[in-house]
Amino acid sequence: MKTAATPLGSANPATGSGRTWRLHPVLSAWVAAVTGVAVSMAISVPLDLYQQLGFGLISVIAALLIRRSRWGKLAVIALIVLSLTGSLRYMYWRLGSTLAFDSLLEGVLGWILVGAEMYALTILMLGYLQTAWPLRRSPQPLPADQQQWPSVDIFIPSYNEPLSVVRMTVLAAQAIDWPADKLRIYLLDDGRRDDFKAFCVEAGAGYLTRADNTHAKAGNLNAALGRTDGEFVAVFDCDHIPTRSFLQVTMGSFLQDPKLAMLQTPHHFFSPDPFEKNFKTFHKVPNEADLFYGLVQDGNDLWNAAFFCGSCAVLRRAPLLEVGGVAVETVTEDAHTSLKMSRKGYNLAYLAIPQAAGLATESLSAHIGQRIRWARGMAQIFRIDNPLLGPGLSLGQRLCYVNAMLHFFYGLPRLVFLTSPLAYLFFSAQVFQASGTMVLAYALPHILLSIITNSRIQGKFRHSFWNEVYETVLAWYITWPVLLALISPKLGIFKVTAKGGIVRKSYYDWRMGLPYLVLLGLNLLGLGAGAIRLASGSAPGATVAINLVWCLYNIIIISASILVAREARQLRSTPRVAAVLPATVMWPNGRTTVCETLDFSSSGVGLKVSDQTKFNIGAEIQIAISRGDIETVLTGVVAQLGENLGIDFKHLSIAQQRELALITFSRADNWTGTWGKTKLDAPFSALRDLLVFGLMNLFSLTVRSALVWPRKLGRQTGSVRIKTP
Repeated sequence: MKTAATPLGSANPATGSGRTWRLHPVLSAWVAAVTGVAVSMAISVPLDLYQQLGFGLISVIAALLIRRSRWGKLAVIALIVLSLTGSLRYMYWRLGSTLAFDSLLEGVLGWILVGAEMYALTILMLGYLQTAWPLRRSPQPLPADQQQWPSVDIFIPSYNEPLSVVRMTVLAAQAIDWPADKLRIYLLDDGRRDDFKAFCVEAGAGYLTRADNTHAKAGNLNAALGRTDGEFVAVFDCDHIPTRSFLQVTMGSFLQDPKLAMLQTPHHFFSPDPFEKNFKTFHKVPNEADLFYGLVQDGNDLWNAAFFCGSCAVLRRAPLLEVGGVAVETVTEDAHTSLKMSRKGYNLAYLAIPQAAGLATESLSAHIGQRIRWARGMAQIFRIDNPLLGPGLSLGQRLCYVNAMLHFFYGLPRLVFLTSPLAYLFFSAQVFQASGTMVLAYALPHILLSIITNSRIQGKFRHSFWNEVYETVLAWYITWPVLLALISPKLGIFKVTAKGGIVRKSYYDWRMGLPYLVLLGLNLLGLGAGAIRLASGSAPGATVAINLVWCLYNIIIISASILVAREARQLRSTPRVAAVLPATVMWPNGRTTVCETLDFSSSGVGLKVSDQTKFNIGAEIQIAISRGDIETVLTGVVAQLGENLGIDFKHLSIAQQRELALITFSRADNWTGTWGKTKLDAPFSALRDLLVFGLMNLFSLTVRSALVWPRKLGRQTGSVRIKTP
């Protein structure tokens, strides 16, 4: 039985869904022809100003009503049709009626903006293709006879991460429910560290190194492939801690489908990234990666185009070796390996059930560095192994793969959108050769319909307008690496993303924030110039007003983006995860205190204790923590008194650390409680929140500048800087 994605209208054994209806081919062709003619007319029929305003108003009202309906997939398809009609109508008008430029400056700037808009429309259409109909694959059962279960090697590659980060991943991997004679754990240490080797010997895990670090992570994995022989390979980044159920949830699909070469599960994070830290939105607004792992990969799965993401995945060894191992030609070795296996005709799958969790990037610089690597790698693949070309891929696979690569080209278009209104406000350059009211009549439905449609499709995993902030923060930094990779794919270097760091004091990263500050300054100047034009009546009021609103929106987005460069204080290298479990504190004199846990990490636990007067900082205690039929007794030291009691673990043996993993990180239901459980998107609320963030940060920057810069200037006398405390 096959578990790979199946086309619409056929049975899907992977999810257990029945056969859906299919139109007769002749009737299908007739419906397609009629639909094509109707859509073409809706896109191209010329309308005057008031007719276009009416068309747009009716479309938006219809979309709002459909968005709130319970029509399921039908509502999604209807919204996509409305959105694409509005967007394609706008672009048809844009290309046919707004490009008669009067000067070279207007022509250059105008065509640059059109190019950015064409890119955005392409990504919008490909995004609809990917996300309109997610497959929602289910786990497949394993045979009752465990002798039929295959052997699995678990690879945990590491380079420069501290042992405190790697330790729990290894122990949790050892706790996975799988026959012991069919499971082998290997720590792949490219750092070649003695303490890592000693830990593996003590824990009973395999320890593999190599002579050099050629091809970084890909080379590390390939070296391990040559020294192991399991039928399957599971890969976890060294900070991604697997649950006990990982293999039992994933392996059934491989036994159902002999052609299945890879199954990916979500990357889930139990610590906040820089956006969530500085906006204080952890578990309130979806993580930046949630859209990809919550929806996009599930949509790719429909087209048999889900791809390997480097961690939390299982691969069948034979197909992996058939394509030459993990790809080394690009720095996104995971996605490139998937593309190679797809070209060979193998199936790739995605299971949207979090079965591991890891550390998010702690700092903005690390976050940007990681995204630069992804962007550069995807551009390399686009350049040297373009999915639109070459054999072995279906049309759906080609489009899904190419969208994944084109996504990372957003840097330059985003910068264009952030600066385009300045062309008119500073230089009176008309990048739209049309009246302001006509621009509004065509552009507003296009924008509103896409917001409404994406809100319905993405509401659980992405809130409206937040992608504007994500892309603005990264745009400046990924533009050049992407362009460079297109010109020469071999240029650039591979950098590992550091995890488990400590920020001892809050500070603003001025180096990373400088591009946003420059963009903010330019847009503030543009706002001032536009206000003068509007007040003087020297230009058409509607045109000035539209550019001012555009400029003001950019200011809000940039101001919010600037906030992300503030590095908040973080003293824990191992973030804690909320969990309520029964616990008992045992004192040296035999007295006990019954309580419950509030959160935990690999290095400590938070306790809710009604009476803290019995506790003293530095007191050594033992804590018995229970979950179901599992109980472990751990030694700890009281480290914090106050609202909660903070305990640091002390002198835990390997056996105790393994027991701690079993009742905490290894729980099968550990991450499903927060996965996709944030409130649904409400576009107006999301816009309001961003307005508040942006305006508050703009006010804070203004006050800080008024207080700090005069003081800095006052420290200078002539060319001599006077040092003050």
